[in-house]
Amino acid sequence: MPKLLVVDDEHDICDFVRNFFNERGYTVQTAGSGDEALSIVKENRPDLILLDIKMKGMDGIAVLKHIKTFDKNIKVIMVSALEDQEKMDEACRLGACNYITKPLALDNLEHAVEKMFKV
Repeated sequence: MPKLLVVDDEHDICDFVRNFFNERGYTVQTAGSGDEALSIVKENRPDLILLDIKMKGMDGIAVLKHIKTFDKNIKVIMVSALEDQEKMDEACRLGACNYITKPLALDNLEHAVEKMFKV
């Protein structure tokens, strides 16, 4: 069963995405901060992380850097409310696989996640 980690400081989004992917057979954990996400990554090694860029405290770009120093093989899809080409480029340079904008369209999100497991 694929393991997902959803990282967003908006708990409603975490719950919404967790429920959506649980119904599709994924094991889903959530984290409300970068520090919490890094602890989960070290303990549970998810297969894929949906990582919000703009969070209080440690932002998603900093979290991505830490994840990739810990394990380069973990796939990460960045999520943001803003389409910021500079942030997208930086995330790609750091090893993110994809970039999705909010509001999350479930069809697009599901397609992006499924694509990561078919690679």
